[in-house]
Amino acid sequence: MERIGLFGGSFDPVHTGHLLVAQAAIEELALARLFFVPAAQSPFKTDRKLADAAMRSRLLRLALAGRPDCEIDEQEIRRGGVSYTIDTLRDYSKRFPHAKLFYLIGADNVPKLNEWREAAGLAKLAEFVVIPRPGQDAVSFPQPFHGRILRGFPFGVSSSEIRARVKAGLPIEHLVPGAVAEAIRGAGLYA
Repeated sequence: MERIGLFGGSFDPVHTGHLLVAQAAIEELALARLFFVPAAQSPFKTDRKLADAAMRSRLLRLALAGRPDCEIDEQEIRRGGVSYTIDTLRDYSKRFPHAKLFYLIGADNVPKLNEWREAAGLAKLAEFVVIPRPGQDAVSFPQPFHGRILRGFPFGVSSSEIRARVKAGLPIEHLVPGAVAEAIRGAGLYA
């Protein structure tokens, strides 16, 4: 049975923490492939204006260059509007009917899982894998969700911190891949 991981998020911008999570997930879950699924708009962050979708996708391509086990799936961007995980997981369950699906989720989102659109159906489509943050308390899944916690490579950086550093004129090298830092600077993104 093929094992496929889905890593949804804004990726605004993608950073080293995302890449470390991807590597840990591939190794710990024995994934054949990991799909990065950039959201058009998070239902929980509708008040936040994201960087242009084409730019976020470009930064992901730069960050994932040379990684045959990682792919970008822009279906949520193509659908537009608010992105709902249930739509994406239904698509994957149709495209890969015999695969085991794993959905990576930040630990801060676990308590809110029952607030996600069609939560009961969502819980049946994938095993949820928690991405812990350094120093964060252990989380437990609300019913009917089940899953596990990713052990490897917790990295205390966030996209919002990177955007704030760019705005403040501070360096972001080593927090994002070099090509991503160069593209952010070149486009004047987040300044």
